[in-house]
Amino acid sequence: MIGRFANWPNADWRDRVRLLGPASRAHLRTLLILGRASNLPTVWSNCLAGWFLGGGGSFWGLLLLCFGATCLYTGGMYLNDAFDEEFDRQHRPERPIPSRAVNPAEVWALGVGWIILGMAVLTFFGSVTAFLSVLLVASILVYDAVHKVFMFSPVLMAVCRFFLFLLASSAAVNGVAGLAIWTAFALACYIVGLSYVAKSESTRGALKYWPCYLLAAPLFLAYLVNQGDYRSRSVMLSAVVLIWVIRSLYFTFWSREKNVGRTVSGLLAGIVLIDLLALAGGSPLITLVMLILFVSALLFQKFIPAT
Repeated sequence: MIGRFANWPNADWRDRVRLLGPASRAHLRTLLILGRASNLPTVWSNCLAGWFLGGGGSFWGLLLLCFGATCLYTGGMYLNDAFDEEFDRQHRPERPIPSRAVNPAEVWALGVGWIILGMAVLTFFGSVTAFLSVLLVASILVYDAVHKVFMFSPVLMAVCRFFLFLLASSAAVNGVAGLAIWTAFALACYIVGLSYVAKSESTRGALKYWPCYLLAAPLFLAYLVNQGDYRSRSVMLSAVVLIWVIRSLYFTFWSREKNVGRTVSGLLAGIVLIDLLALAGGSPLITLVMLILFVSALLFQKFIPAT
């Protein structure tokens, strides 16, 4: 075993992946699936949008914020599967725990560990951010524990993103402002519509149109709060968001072969576009970063399921 890793310090990343061996690579993929890692670009875009609406700050502060948020998200996703073990055995046997790809005890330990690490990191931004991280973690745990039996679980998921956005804003130099709160609320409405569709994927229940109207909340907010050149940019971005949302919904409501998973994946990636709209495009650099995150989310979904 030692000889196998003798060249590890001098190997490039491709050689290191090969040195890990098939079993290790399979376990790494299992961990990425558990953490729904393909959705991380949407977490980072939430952080970026909330951060700038809060006045921004140092680049290193932004990286620390994204790392802390990543830890909380990953821990929450691990615990989601841990809580859903019995449900998945009946309805989603391909998930890592029922398929025996990972030990349930490991999932619980990693989930709790990631959350503790994330909360510890976010305390560096002060008491307000620390308090919001507690609220976020509480929301995550409640969602994970009851989302399969609670009718209004999409609202709980929306609350998680609401607090994530406010947390990101609180970590910036100006803290949480009114626009950040309204933007977090509009994002939460979008998440309710998205989560309603996602819920039907596992329950196989009948779908109704009306929750999908909530997906338009960020568009209305963008029109109301922006003036002048910002309104012109927000209108163009709103058109892009609307086209993407309709395109995503097509696979569930109008396609001959209903594909809820494709709709949910598209709407999840669309969170990045919602965050870009919240900044009315911002600077060209911000727009570029957001577009990279959007494309990254779509590419990651080809390798790691988003749901």
